[in-house]
Amino acid sequence: MAIALAAVASLAQAGTLVINTDASDPAPKAAWDHMAKAFMAANPDVQVKINTFDHEGYKTSIRNFLTADPPDIVTWYAGNRMAPFVKAALFEDVSDVWAKEGLTDKLKSATPSMTINGKQWGVPYTYYQWGIYYRKDVFAKHGLTVPKDWKALLEACAKLKAAGVTPFAIGTKALWPTGGWFDYLDMRVNGYGFHMDLTAGKVPYTDKRVQAVFDRWDELVKPGYFLANHAAIDWQDAVPAFVKGEAAMYLMGNFAVDPMKKAGLTEAQLGFMQFPKINDVPMAEDAPTDTAHIPAKAKNKADARRFLAFMAKAETQTKVNEILGQLPVNKDATRPTDTYLKDGFAMLSGAAGLGQFYDRDAPAEMAKAGMEGFQRYMIKPESRKEVLERLESVRKRVYK
Repeated sequence: MAIALAAVASLAQAGTLVINTDASDPAPKAAWDHMAKAFMAANPDVQVKINTFDHEGYKTSIRNFLTADPPDIVTWYAGNRMAPFVKAALFEDVSDVWAKEGLTDKLKSATPSMTINGKQWGVPYTYYQWGIYYRKDVFAKHGLTVPKDWKALLEACAKLKAAGVTPFAIGTKALWPTGGWFDYLDMRVNGYGFHMDLTAGKVPYTDKRVQAVFDRWDELVKPGYFLANHAAIDWQDAVPAFVKGEAAMYLMGNFAVDPMKKAGLTEAQLGFMQFPKINDVPMAEDAPTDTAHIPAKAKNKADARRFLAFMAKAETQTKVNEILGQLPVNKDATRPTDTYLKDGFAMLSGAAGLGQFYDRDAPAEMAKAGMEGFQRYMIKPESRKEVLERLESVRKRVYK
């Protein structure tokens, strides 16, 4: 009788798929509504129910409902943000979905950030690129070509500075833009694996390999290659200097393109380039990635697996990212028509790994201390030793 009742209960639940998301903004909400309707059209035996939370509330709620009353699918993030839930056995191993759908090839660039202990724990469905936006017209005026390596970048910076142009726009009042610089320098000097180990607390900030990152950063900070007043302004406040041609480059996420265009820049003036090579390591990129996971205690794992497979498809990701204005992770998805998304799609599809950005990859307390330290160093490069020693003391406390 108990077995029969269990079977009946299982059948009763098989037709409903419960999804918890933090997709409360208009575009993400529309994207998830589309995905649910498209999935139900392709799978008429399943009814999808979406519970939407606001962003901040979700961060607290997910820890509660994963243990107390888990849905069948939750949204979250890749890399080190995913790791605590995997280690706590709260996310389901979905390596079988990856194997069946050939996702290590189709989602190649995101595979390292979705893999822990050789297994995959969710499916990524959208990301966006970071990189260096630059003034094509300013480069042309000063006879510069796009630098592909560090030596060429430093030469370009020196020419710009000598001509009265600040090489890099930046605003660090809100701290996080410093995280993008640290991410890229570390991934180009030491590689993706090292950067993930560092942000996971496995490497001291006083390590010689971290020192090597700051050796390269010194080559930009000490000659004055950043806007002088960056600590007093937010990232948006640095855009006018870039638009006026007073600064020639800007390391930033693709979300910055819209305000740059609204301020008057045209595609003839605004270019995009990959952060140049420094050492001989595979080229990883910063690409904050949104993901979906099956809770370990989900009731309807069979349909949840069907949904993840559907979400991973090229055509699904193409449509979803048209709604989001971002990039599909599936390399077989239709290439975006937007100039900068097109460039980002090509770059990220071939990336060796994807960083999630310093304040996602490191725990909150470490991230805050790290970015405070990076800003202090950029203002006073002579404080470097003191900054790294303080970060090491924070690391020991946070990861103990």
